[in-house]
Parts: sequence; structure tokens; C-alpha cells
Amino acid sequence: MSKRSFEVIGALTVILGVFVLLRLAPLPVTGQAPTGTAKAVGLKTPWGDGDLQGIWSVELVVPLERPAGVTTAFYTEKEVAELDRERAEGSVFGNHVRAAPGSEADVAGAYNSVFTSQRPTGRRTGMIIDPPDGKIPPLTPEAQKRQATLREYEKALIQNTVVCRDKLPGCEGGTYGPPSPRRDQTPPYYLTNSVNRADGPEDRSLGERCMGGFHPQFRGGFTGIYIRVIQSPRTVNVLYDVGQGQGWNRLIPVTAGPHMPSSIRQTSGDSRARWEGNTLVVDVTNFSAKRDFQGSRENLHLTERWTRTGPDTLEIVYTIEDPTVWTRPWTVIQEFKRQSDEANRIYLEPRCHEGNFGLPGLLRGNRADDKAFAEGKGPNPASRCIAGCASPEGRDSLSLR
Repeated sequence: MSKRSFEVIGALTVILGVFVLLRLAPLPVTGQAPTGTAKAVGLKTPWGDGDLQGIWSVELVVPLERPAGVTTAFYTEKEVAELDRERAEGSVFGNHVRAAPGSEADVAGAYNSVFTSQRPTGRRTGMIIDPPDGKIPPLTPEAQKRQATLREYEKALIQNTVVCRDKLPGCEGGTYGPPSPRRDQTPPYYLTNSVNRADGPEDRSLGERCMGGFHPQFRGGFTGIYIRVIQSPRTVNVLYDVGQGQGWNRLIPVTAGPHMPSSIRQTSGDSRARWEGNTLVVDVTNFSAKRDFQGSRENLHLTERWTRTGPDTLEIVYTIEDPTVWTRPWTVIQEFKRQSDEANRIYLEPRCHEGNFGLPGLLRGNRADDKAFAEGKGPNPASRCIAGCASPEGRDSLSLR
């Protein structure tokens, strides 16, 4: 056989080998991040949009606002280590410190470390990146008035309790005295947090009513924030799992169409999205007046920018506006880490046992208290501190800021 024939056979063998290897190599699965070192800008869905898919979680504790006395945007590694040590040794809610056994504060802090988690401290000193001081902008006079009105109502309902008698946290600016006649009045605004009364479900917080899932969600309490992103060419679907089973589903249309009419309001607003390169830009309006974010309700307006910054990292930058509440817009950054699709799952519906079982029990117990007082067999219910009235001791101050 000639030398030329051997060269042709050799070339064909190499081509065939490459073809076989390509056939055997696993194709990338939609929603799974590459395992190589591809840049974030190269992560695409099969139809060409930026790929945001997967299960994501907030891994680090970063307060919304920069703590008092901190002037830098980032901690040093040494400062992070010191904060981790202080938080591990200090008073973490339910882990080390408890109130006097049998006290109302002790019962209110019933969750121990089995039910809570302590995430590491992040290097960011705060999630707010604008204004530059890392603080929520000042409230408008209108918002200050609404806040003061609601606060006076809340204090009136606890003035006959141990909280004001012993000057515990929660009664700042209040006084101890007989039951207030305001206990029989309708709240000045729709309640999203609990007051010291349980005449009906609306006296209790949205969380106790299994309605605690809201948008935007920055803290997640002691259990964290988890999301699962699923994409199609015209929609981005986000499944949220936050707090104690307070999950919800958010469907984001990718469209140039208008928002819904202003008469239609939703608990997580109405979203409309577009792509700017690999960044998903989402405009959110039409929030319900029965939700409260830092004092903002139906006039809240969000602009979100979702960007895959690496194979295992995702950031969302929010610009937050409400001219009836804040004197200027402000911006927050939230950073997520990719979790294994195989080792984790996001529950597709809330699992809120506190509301399913605890709330009916709370209401029945308070009706029993009312009956006992009417029969002269028990104390005035106004003197009792209902769940959530006495502030639990031992909170993780950094994660709750």
C-alpha cells in the first residue's frame, strides 16, 4: 500500500475517532451550569437568552442597612472572622440564651437551633449600595405620620402588659397603665404585623396567617432565602421558599406589553421583563395595599436587574421607589449561590403549619380567655401578652438588621 493511502486512512481514523467522542460526550442540560471556566456572559439558554436557571440560595448574612459606626462597603477578612466568632458565642435566637422559664418571652422564643440556622457573615457591610452611606433614605413627612399613627395604636394595645410594666423592648415611648379604649377600635391601617389582640385573623401578622411571602424579600429570617428559576422564551418562573414555609410562585412575562390596569393589585406586584444582553430587567408595579415593604404599599415600584455573574453565582440589583414614602430612590444588591439540582428541591407550595394549626389554636385560646374574664375566673385579656408581643431574647442582631 502506498504512503499516500496510509495518510488517507490515518486521517479518516482521526476524523472517525473525533466523531465518536462527540457522540458519546454528554450534551449540556438546560438549567445546569457548565462545570468549566466559561464566562458568565457565555451562559445561554438554547434559544439565546441569558441562562438564570437553577436552585439558588442566599449563603451569607448581610444586613439590609449598613450597621451604625461602619463606614466602609466591605469588611476585611479579619473583621468577618471576628463577627463570625461573636455571633457563634453570643446570643443567637433560641440557641444559647432564653428568657426566664415559663415567662411569656420564653414561650414566644420557642424555636431552638433545630429549627434555625446561623449562616456565615458576608463581606458586604450592607445590601444597600445607594445611597453611598448604605442607609434607607429618610421618610417623607407623609410616611412619618402614617408610621407614628400605627405605632401609637400598637403601644396602646400593650400598655397594660408586662412589656410596658417592666419597660421591655417594644414599649419604647409608651407607658404602663389600665387597658386602653383603643383596644376596641379598628386599626388605622390594614395590619401586616401583629398587634396585642386576637379578635380575628386580621389582628395577627401575615406570617401567622400563612401570607408572609412577599416581594421583595431580603432577609429570610433564620431559615434563609431559596429560589428556583425556570425559563422559557416568553416567561421566567421563580419559585420562592423563604421563612417558615412562606413560599410563593412568581411568573414574569418577557414582553413589551403594558402592565395590568392600575385597578388590579397583586401581593407581589405585576412584573414585565425584557432582556438587555444577558441581564433580565424586570419592572414591577401594581402592588397591593395589604402588603408592606418598609412602609411602602400600593405605590411601591421596583426595577430589578438579574445577572448570572458566574457558573455558580447570581446577583439581583433592585432600584426601589415610592415618592410617598422615601425622599429618593435607593438600590439594593442581593447575591445568590447555585445549589445542586440533584441534592436539593424547592417545595412547590407553602408548608405553613403555624398558620394551619397555630392560628386557630391562638384564636380559640383567646376566646377562652374572654369567657373566663367575663365569668370572673381569669385576668383581663388586655393584660396578657399574646404571642409576638414580648420580644424574644437572644436574637442574632446582624441577621435581623
